[in-house]
Amino acid sequence: MDISGEFIIAAPRRKVWEALVDPQVLKQCIPGCETIEKLSDTEFETEMKAKIGPVKAKFKSNIVLSDLRPPHSYTISGQGKGGPAGFGKGSAQVLLEDAPEGTRLSYSAELQVGGKLAQIGSRLVGGTAKKIANDFFTTFAELVPEQSG
Repeated sequence: MDISGEFIIAAPRRKVWEALVDPQVLKQCIPGCETIEKLSDTEFETEMKAKIGPVKAKFKSNIVLSDLRPPHSYTISGQGKGGPAGFGKGSAQVLLEDAPEGTRLSYSAELQVGGKLAQIGSRLVGGTAKKIANDFFTTFAELVPEQSG
């Protein structure tokens, strides 16, 4: 399934970029994130709780940043395992552009799920994934300007 979106962040592009690769900022923005550990400049390990329809699970995920073009774009990929609930994996292209209000962040993501998550239906999973992405970027858009002030 594919999801995409666009957000305006009231901060300069360089500041937005720095926040996108900062594990402490990411932890505050990822819904249900309990831990995030930086393994290298481009790899993180996270634990998060999520509820998708009737399925609740704790996911352990590896996240990798690639195709880095600071402060313009990158690809973020991840795979999360939720035990009996199943797994989710995906990648997103993230693009930053200057905008009159600050920075325009746009993303386009592809997601796959398996196990119980696949059984509950792609519409429900897709809606939840879109909500998680919107919650992430809404929090991110509120947090980053505060840090750059």
